[in-house]
Amino acid sequence: MAAIWKPLPKVVFSTTLSAVQGNAHLASGGLAEEIKRLRAEPGEGDIAIGGATLAAEAAALGLELVETRTFRSRVVYLRYRLAR
Repeated sequence: MAAIWKPLPKVVFSTTLSAVQGNAHLASGGLAEEIKRLRAEPGEGDIAIGGATLAAEAAALGLELVETRTFRSRVVYLRYRLAR
């Protein structure tokens, strides 16, 4: 799993960090602005959002739940898409 996850670009939202390392950049705007920026980049792919606070903010932007999975570790995966 790390071989897949590590090279993926990441956006970090933080109120305490001033810098991040590796294949990540620190968000300078809000979630809506970052999603818009990511969608404007070339290529295709999903945007994964981690953390309950960011997920709730993303859902409030007009997403609809399309899939749920609960893993043995009791971690819950929720997949949303833009409501059209």
